[in-house]
Amino acid sequence: MIGKQVTLFEVLGFKIQLDFSWIFLALLVTWSLAIGYFPAYYLGLETSTYWWMGAVGAVGLFGSLIFHELAHSLVARRYGLPIRSITLFIFGGVAQMDEEPPNPKTELLMAAAGPISSFVLSAAFYATFDLAYRVQAPLSWLGIVGYLAFVNLLLGAFNLLPAFPLDGGRVLRAALWYWKKDLREATRSASRIGSISGMLLMFSGIFHILMANFVTGVWWFVMGLFLRGAARASYYQTIARTALGGTPIRNFMTPNPVTVAEDLSIAALVEEHFYRSHHDLYPVMRDSHLVGLITPKQVATVPKDQWMRLTVAELTLPLTADNTIDVDTDALAALTIMNRTGSSRLLITEGERLVGIVALKDLLKLLSLKLELEDRR
Repeated sequence: MIGKQVTLFEVLGFKIQLDFSWIFLALLVTWSLAIGYFPAYYLGLETSTYWWMGAVGAVGLFGSLIFHELAHSLVARRYGLPIRSITLFIFGGVAQMDEEPPNPKTELLMAAAGPISSFVLSAAFYATFDLAYRVQAPLSWLGIVGYLAFVNLLLGAFNLLPAFPLDGGRVLRAALWYWKKDLREATRSASRIGSISGMLLMFSGIFHILMANFVTGVWWFVMGLFLRGAARASYYQTIARTALGGTPIRNFMTPNPVTVAEDLSIAALVEEHFYRSHHDLYPVMRDSHLVGLITPKQVATVPKDQWMRLTVAELTLPLTADNTIDVDTDALAALTIMNRTGSSRLLITEGERLVGIVALKDLLKLLSLKLELEDRR
């Protein structure tokens, strides 16, 4: 759903990230406002004026999405749920949450906070528009404020649709969770409604395209495609969290992994280990002490004619929270680290002692079995 991101700034302790796909949305919004919306409702302005109004409107939409996601994040923090960051992407924004809400009440309050914040922001912009109109503010600024009032109203209303994982769908999941006393079943039901809603949007998009409304049709179709995929992905994510939650990582690790000495040459490392075992990570030892790790990525940065001269110690990566995890840590935490860093293996330690390695494929085996059994049931 989301690709590469860049961190822009931090607000109230939350990192604000921008997915590169949002640039396309910003350009499309600017173009749509400058060519269609503002010229249709605010007549008689210069073409250049419409374009800078469109650009300011896109920035305002950016801020509105952040405001919406901050509302979710602040409620989550209030109830002890960690939010790593807020990411804006082509379909809006998302607060990156690694855990499921602990109960239906928390889920309900978190979900409702987003639309409520958008409605509050819309009301504030409408009040500002009314005041600006009374004092005869420039038409261009009236247009921008009026647009932001409208778009926040639309953002709040759209998110109230009972289509998981939209906010309305999460409210529905909270109600089903309270009724069924089962988060997984509640998510399954809400995800089905989200998937059906996505299909309806796709059919609506096809209808608009056939009626010669191409741009609107494409957007409805793409939004439906996204919603359908997001509903299924969110359900699988819930299964992953419930399947792995509470299980220590020691249950999945490979004990007594092969290690390499830090004084081993890079040439020997490649020939005796990388080319023979095909492992993509080796713990590095100094005598009997774990000092770091090495992967093919580090070796690839060094010209081959230097492999005989360099040793593993010179390319060793230090131990950090992104590549090492305690043996009693929840397996879900390991999966979260792998997802965040893109790594497929983690070192497992007990105190300062290396006790094993866990691979992503070992965690996925259990998830695959769980999903297969769930689908059959």
